[in-house]
Amino acid sequence: MDDLEKGLSVYSDFFGEETADARKAGFGGDHFGAPIGEIAMRFAFGAVWARDGLERKQRSLVVMGILIANRQTAELKKHVQIGLRNGLTVREIEEVLVQAIPYAGFPAVATATEAVMAKLKELGIPLDNLERAPAAR
Repeated sequence: MDDLEKGLSVYSDFFGEETADARKAGFGGDHFGAPIGEIAMRFAFGAVWARDGLERKQRSLVVMGILIANRQTAELKKHVQIGLRNGLTVREIEEVLVQAIPYAGFPAVATATEAVMAKLKELGIPLDNLERAPAAR
């Protein structure tokens, strides 16, 4: 299996087979963004996410920390959903935010917290009792 096939498999696990098929249909075209999407699929999902060495849950924690530090809230929202699918609990996602405070700073974490809360609300996940919140969506 080449990196593109691996990437599509990982992407399908995260976003569903229908979404992965729609992405694949756009590869090789001459429309704007087609080469960027294919490179992302081959590299980020196929060569990196599909590697051995870390479990997907661990990779999600790493990615979320990096996105918090870089203030990439739109991408962070996507990775909250991916993290939940990879088995993270809401409590663990909150702990990523706490862990980032001394390294990324309060302003970055405050911005990230708003994004995470918005995504969890969008997914219908309650924020009032983290011990009972669902682990995956």
